[in-house]
Order: sequence, then C-alpha cells, then structure tokens
Amino acid sequence: MARLLDFVFFVYFLTHIPISLLVDFQALLPSEYYPQQLIDLKTWYCREYRDSMMASPPSWFKSLIICEVIQFPFFFFGVYGFFKGAKQCRWLRWPCVVYGVHVATTLVPIIGYVLLEDFSKATLPSPRNMTERLTLLGFYSPYLVIPILIALDALFSSAYTDYRAASNQKPRDKKIK
Repeated sequence: MARLLDFVFFVYFLTHIPISLLVDFQALLPSEYYPQQLIDLKTWYCREYRDSMMASPPSWFKSLIICEVIQFPFFFFGVYGFFKGAKQCRWLRWPCVVYGVHVATTLVPIIGYVLLEDFSKATLPSPRNMTERLTLLGFYSPYLVIPILIALDALFSSAYTDYRAASNQKPRDKKIK
C-alpha cells in the first residue's frame, strides 16, 4: 500500500463487509437469521437517525440492497487489491470503474428520497427537518463519495498504467512497398 488512496479504499472495502452482512442485509433477510443484538442495533440506528428506509424497507430500497448483494463478492477483491496496492493489482482498474459508477448511481434515489420526500405524515421515524435529513445523508454519503473517488482514481491514476512496459516498446517502422 504505497498510496494514501489505496489505504482509504482498503479501509472502505474492509469495513463495508461487516456493515453489509450485519446491518444492510437485514433489509432483505428474515430477522430469524440475525441475533437479537444486531436487530437491536439496526432498530436503534433507525430510531436515532430516523432512517425509515432501513426501518421498513420499501421495494425500491430492497432492490438497491440486492445490488449490494451482487457487489458483495467484489468487496473481497477490493480488500486484497488495495492492500497490495493499485500498482501491484492493475487488473482492479476496470472492475473499480464499474463498481464505483454503479454504487454512485444507486445512491441517487436514496439522496433524492431523503432530500425530497414529504415525511410530514410518516408513521415511521423519518427526518423531521433539514438537519435530520442532512444527518441521515451523512451516513449514506461515504457510499457516494468513496465509490466516485474509486472510479475516478481507476480511470485517471497512473497507478493502473504500466508505463515501463509501454516505454520498452519501439515504434513500428512503416513498410514501404
């Protein structure tokens, strides 16, 4: 891990694994699959930070969690690749672009919902004012910002480009007939 971004991305993927398994996937799986302490943790979070999406997930939100289930195996590749460093794992480049763009895209409806939904008649704990909306967005924002950074880094960083191999190639001579 030579670059600061490698470390940031490594920590992101490493922490995303338990968060997905222990909290996020509760939106899809029956509560019987989880110990009471994890159910209580999710309940506390939903009440404290007024996250109605996790408290009683609507279908559109569940579909985004299904996307996370599909992304989940990549988290392990991300942990490995960024632990070794992008320069050592250039194969990570295009999967990171796809991952980063996909995750950032899934955050668009969440951000829109939190900022634009009328929660005035909500029966579940939901944001009551802009401060609570922004606090809730604070929990989701790392899953927008870091994937965008991952995609941009993979697209534009020289860490993924092997300049040594390119510089050893001689220009081809044109054959004249």
